[in-house]
Amino acid sequence: MEANNNDALVIGGVSLTSRLFTGTGKYGSDTIIPDVCASSGSQVITVALRRVDTNAATGNVMQHIPKHMQLLPNTSGARNADEAVRIARLARAAGCGDWIKIEVISDNKYLLPDGYETAKATEILAKEGFVVLPYVNADLYVARDLVNAGAAAVMPLGAPIGSNRGLKTKEMVRILIDEISLPIIVDAGIGAPSQACEAMEMGAAACLVNTAIAAAGDPVAMGRAFGEAVRAGRAAYLAQTATVSTGTADASSPLTGFLGGM
Repeated sequence: MEANNNDALVIGGVSLTSRLFTGTGKYGSDTIIPDVCASSGSQVITVALRRVDTNAATGNVMQHIPKHMQLLPNTSGARNADEAVRIARLARAAGCGDWIKIEVISDNKYLLPDGYETAKATEILAKEGFVVLPYVNADLYVARDLVNAGAAAVMPLGAPIGSNRGLKTKEMVRILIDEISLPIIVDAGIGAPSQACEAMEMGAAACLVNTAIAAAGDPVAMGRAFGEAVRAGRAAYLAQTATVSTGTADASSPLTGFLGGM
């Protein structure tokens, strides 16, 4: 299920052969998470710190995350940089490691991330040795601020979180891919494997998918479908898709010289 090791994605010194990141929210039961991880081939999984209780005998999502997965705790619930930094530090203290996905959202209607507060939190945490993956709008200026702040990657949304609307920010994401030196990981809004494939064909480094898998009729099968789509999209990007013609048709075979020159 894994991609070629020669095309590994390296973040924070960790080499990843899968470019599909998954999540832990919205499953009917957390017990299905290991099967989704296996079917999708994902190696990175995000989890909200509020769902982590290392002292709980039952009901702790951490009990269902395979040990080989790279844990990406997130700061879901943070409304400003100070809250995000506090959550990140708590996650590290709880044994969740140094990776952190920054989510700073004070907009309760559209759940859009606050770029300014996200950049502030990123700068503080990067200086403390965290591997910071910030979730932001697909905004070039914010992305540049995150590069300067020490982010390990930039995670622009494809559409509002949990909406399954697809790659609505396609042109803005393309600009980030072209202009930002860090890995661009499309996060939020992707609702179908074809949409993840499209993001990867454009040159995205990875996709993070949660709702579209967790809310599917068969999450295990959907995880497999997303894994295959991400690999296909990456393979197409590396193969360099042919130029799109905007003029007249262009036959793939010659229209003259057959049947004795007729």
